[in-house]
Amino acid sequence: MRVFIRLLIIFALAVGLAMGARYNPGNVVLFYPPYRLDLSLNFFLFLALLLFVLAYLFIRAIATTQSMPRKVAEYRQNKRERDGNKALREALKSLFEGRFGHAEKAALRASELPDNAGIASLIGARAAHHMSQFERRDSWFSSIEHDPQHKTARLVSMTELLVDEHKSDQALEAVKELNASGTRHIQVLRWALKANQQAKRWPEVLKLVRTLDKHRALHPALSNRLRELAYEDLLKEHGHDAESIRRVWYEIPAADRKIPFVAYCAASAFNSRGLHDDARSVAEKALSEEWDTRLLRAYRDAAAPEGSAALLAQIENCEQWAQNRPTDPELALTLGVLCFRQKLWGKAQRHMEQALSDAMEPRTVREANLKLAQMHEALGQAEEAAFHYRQCAIATTL
Repeated sequence: MRVFIRLLIIFALAVGLAMGARYNPGNVVLFYPPYRLDLSLNFFLFLALLLFVLAYLFIRAIATTQSMPRKVAEYRQNKRERDGNKALREALKSLFEGRFGHAEKAALRASELPDNAGIASLIGARAAHHMSQFERRDSWFSSIEHDPQHKTARLVSMTELLVDEHKSDQALEAVKELNASGTRHIQVLRWALKANQQAKRWPEVLKLVRTLDKHRALHPALSNRLRELAYEDLLKEHGHDAESIRRVWYEIPAADRKIPFVAYCAASAFNSRGLHDDARSVAEKALSEEWDTRLLRAYRDAAAPEGSAALLAQIENCEQWAQNRPTDPELALTLGVLCFRQKLWGKAQRHMEQALSDAMEPRTVREANLKLAQMHEALGQAEEAAFHYRQCAIATTL
């Protein structure tokens, strides 16, 4: 429809011009002595229009010729951009597909375009890392070291890859540089947590766990396990004297001191230094919060001296617990061991035999037989002692 309308307009203009030229009797005289040129007005207008068209075409040809180098440069630049962007897309696709060699080659092509150099270097570094080409990975990172636009991306990637390589010190240096620039992303905190865990910097691990817990960025089970590992190693590292153990223990938040595993580690550390009073206190408080057989073992190891009020209090506590847990083999064994230490032979034998009848774990069976053998030996009952020694040896092989 548009073509038809345009043709109609052109025909109308042609008819109008033809009719106008027909009734136009004017003349144009060009006089340059001694020459004279007479032209009709219509022919003059035609020549003027023709001259205008020729001048326009000549000027347009000159302008086009002058702009040719710029257009060629633009064409080449557009071609480089198309090729660079295509290589960048190919590098990303290959990286996600796990074709790391192909991804690095494509990243190398993409890096020829300055705008893509930063992203291409990050892709190339990851691809080289996954191929265990750590020198090439570091070379990729070095190529954008002075690029402020990709500084955060470079440092975060370096932290992740260095942690994966178990180079925790270098990873923490990258984290330090990130923190100096004010960047504290959740993902950076996660990598910093893992790096500090690898470096066994447990105070920092605990700080990061608390920070990530506030942001709900850690699974509760993982958070609890990291706390347990941190407290376990702290208690072991500072277990060389009583004062150090106590200082570490009382620096632990009250809520965490109730965690059974943490309390067990503390009680074991106190027992290893002969601080049985502290071990008993820790175990009793933790058991009142949550029952745990490991704490019972530590409580058993922290038995007070014979005839002491503390030992009688231990026996009384175990008897109260036994009312609610009459079939617990660890509790029966603990009560039997405490009675044995107090030389309450009948009660000791009864509780240890009960532990044997209810026990399923070889460790409990082995210890119950050993304590029964020692008790019979102390009473001069050689045959019974020998029997339980044999049973203990059999349980050791299980």
